[in-house]
Amino acid sequence: MVTSVAIVGATGRMGRLAIALIDRTADFTVHARLGSSDPIERIEGADLVLDLTVPAVSPEIVAAALDRGIPVLVGTSGWTAERIAVLSHRMQDLPELGVIIVPNFSLGSVLATRAATLLAPYFPSIEIVEAHHEGKVDSPSGTAIRTAELIGAARGDAGPVLAPHADQRARGQQVASVPIHSLRMSGLLARQDVLFGGVGETVTIRHETGSDDSYLAGLLLGLRAAPTARGVIVGLDTLLDGSPSGNG
Repeated sequence: MVTSVAIVGATGRMGRLAIALIDRTADFTVHARLGSSDPIERIEGADLVLDLTVPAVSPEIVAAALDRGIPVLVGTSGWTAERIAVLSHRMQDLPELGVIIVPNFSLGSVLATRAATLLAPYFPSIEIVEAHHEGKVDSPSGTAIRTAELIGAARGDAGPVLAPHADQRARGQQVASVPIHSLRMSGLLARQDVLFGGVGETVTIRHETGSDDSYLAGLLLGLRAAPTARGVIVGLDTLLDGSPSGNG
């Protein structure tokens, strides 16, 4: 069976990457390529919508797809816990559909975040420094937010990390008590450091993206999982662990 995909954000960097991937993958075909000026009605008739837009637009794209009974794979950053909660509430009335939200399609990034959650309960000080190209519009990145949220959850009885200076703006934006520092600079693609501090020692987990090709394996994994997903699924790590079932 060939799955037809409507790509919203097709003219962007990730959109062009997705088109090239789908064009050389036998079980997918491009149904429509939508840019910012194209009517959303062009998604009609697709088996799947791939959203690669910007945070301000992404919820509208997802809503439009769900209105038409089309599952969605979201590769747009900026989906906060609040936004996901609203979407999950709506998905309770759509048990036959699924939305997969992937902050980062890089398998290496996902595994680095998983490693960070293993260290999280054992270090009282944890901070994240993420750096991206100058064109990335959101900060902190979706990957950093997801990492901080998972670290917060992994700490459990250990409680919040030691970050007593929330009123000092240079200390970063706190997510799940973890300070996140964002850089947007020419010459960078994507990099994230998670720094852990304990008594007499520090540990750093770094993931750095050197090429957009690092997103291909994760993008293909998401495309293949989305048509049969149910509810809201957040993170590529959930797809690595087994069948795509969400909490919506």
